[in-house]
Amino acid sequence: MRLRALLETDALGLALLCGEDELDRTVHGVMTTDLRDPSRYLSGGELVLSGLAWRRDAADSEPFVRRLVQAGVVALAAGEAELGTVPDDLVVACARYRLPLFAVHESVAFATVTEHVVRQVSGERAGDLAAVVDRHRRLMTSGPAGGGPDVVLDLLGTDLDLRAWVLSPTGRLIAGSKTGPRLPGDVCVRIAAEHLAAARGGRPEPHRVTLDDRTTYSLFPVHGDRSTAPTAAAAPQAAQPAHDGHGTPASPEPRDGRETVLSDWLLVVEADAGDWAEERLDLLYGVTQLIVVERERRNAARAVRRRLAQEVLELVQAGAAPAEVAARLRVAAPVLVPGLGTAPHWQVVVARVDWDGGGAEGGAAAQALLEEILVDPASTGPEHSDRIAVAHTGDEAVALVPLPAVAGEHDGADGRGLLADALLESIREPLTAGLDGDGRLTLGVSAAVHSAEGLRGALEEARHARRVAAARPGRVCAAGHHELASHVLLLPFVPDDVRRAFTARLLDPLRDYDRRHRAELIPTLEAFLDCDGSWTRCAARLHLHVNTLRYRVGRIEQLTGRDLSRLEDKLDFFLALRMS
Repeated sequence: MRLRALLETDALGLALLCGEDELDRTVHGVMTTDLRDPSRYLSGGELVLSGLAWRRDAADSEPFVRRLVQAGVVALAAGEAELGTVPDDLVVACARYRLPLFAVHESVAFATVTEHVVRQVSGERAGDLAAVVDRHRRLMTSGPAGGGPDVVLDLLGTDLDLRAWVLSPTGRLIAGSKTGPRLPGDVCVRIAAEHLAAARGGRPEPHRVTLDDRTTYSLFPVHGDRSTAPTAAAAPQAAQPAHDGHGTPASPEPRDGRETVLSDWLLVVEADAGDWAEERLDLLYGVTQLIVVERERRNAARAVRRRLAQEVLELVQAGAAPAEVAARLRVAAPVLVPGLGTAPHWQVVVARVDWDGGGAEGGAAAQALLEEILVDPASTGPEHSDRIAVAHTGDEAVALVPLPAVAGEHDGADGRGLLADALLESIREPLTAGLDGDGRLTLGVSAAVHSAEGLRGALEEARHARRVAAARPGRVCAAGHHELASHVLLLPFVPDDVRRAFTARLLDPLRDYDRRHRAELIPTLEAFLDCDGSWTRCAARLHLHVNTLRYRVGRIEQLTGRDLSRLEDKLDFFLALRMS
């Protein structure tokens, strides 16, 4: 805004004391200070408000004004409340340095002036930034000259003082302002979980969340289809028409919200957008369109890897000769592991999304999630998934994950590679929120194989592990190849009525006894089995005398009619505890 506009605002009640020829100067900010030298806190373009507490005598005015001018201040507004009037020596100093000087009547609070200036400046900056965003959109659409989403986030920070970040649906940091602080990983995960829950519940956009009763974030979904991003007016009603990026309404194509909520990126702004003007909301939705361009570029880069994975998958499923599969892998290896001198090992990961009540196939959602899950959670940016090839068919997604071979490693070694539980560790919370009440994600991981001959077996192994995961409770479950050679493989497939009858026969007498006598027979049984029946180790773990432990074990045997010295009875108790 210009200084002249301050005089034209009657509510401010400002009086110009000098500098009439300088009223076309532009105000970029406002600062209140009574420091004798506030220059280190000034960046230029400010209107400075001062109560004159820094002034002890007339000699103080000239140095104060000189410092303001050297810092690039555009005007000074002096309050009359402290001295009753603005001193002449201050007027003379301002006239000498051609610094416009206003008198602020004692009935007008500095906060009133500050609020007015900030509101006007922010509105004009938003208009300027909108033009920058539009120009940046055209640059990004035509090529990489725009610089990616980081540049736009920097603009939000410098021009509108908005800290912003882009997150994946699982809470991985994709982009952020280069000058601002990094959003902590745990906060990213919590925000992603809140967003997925809000989107699943149909809450109007932008979603707003407050963490720990301190910081409020506004969440703008980055929809994969640019024609579906709402404007400010349309945001509360999802069925309203959207802008096409040029201010004209566009007719969105039908979208399955269950799938898109699990694949859309998220623009996070550290601010409460609840009372924002429509123009500012439209500006932020415009920013999401720039981010969509970046995401589409990433998806285009992934197309080659997806096609390679699809070709290998089709060959393996069709029972093609190992030599043919090996030839296709040799084509894929330079793309997925460039510069690798030796053939890699491969792991297969299978994922499936099943929607409650049926409906659309979940293969596309499973593909997007699997590509995200396989990225190192500590990495940032979209480029870290460049070596992941994921195909999908029907409800299932299949990933080929290269593992560079280690020199001197024996064939068949599988001590390295992906672990099922580790894949879900950082993303379980947000995905559970996103799937709660709508669907399930199940994951299976194969062992590493070192040749085309082993790839078909690895695919079947991963699929079987996924079926084991699907037999478990929970919205997000995984199983690995290690579990296929364990009793864990069998337990999920025991019918519920058999499971209940088996555990009740062995454990209910102990539970009843514990409840009536406040004993600890169940914990004692668990510890005894965990210590492989060792009396001394179990007694030490439970901090009991061995005779006390023998008494408890004897009571267990008496109540159940079993003998814990027999292997068969130990195994029955072990399985009953696992199934309970």
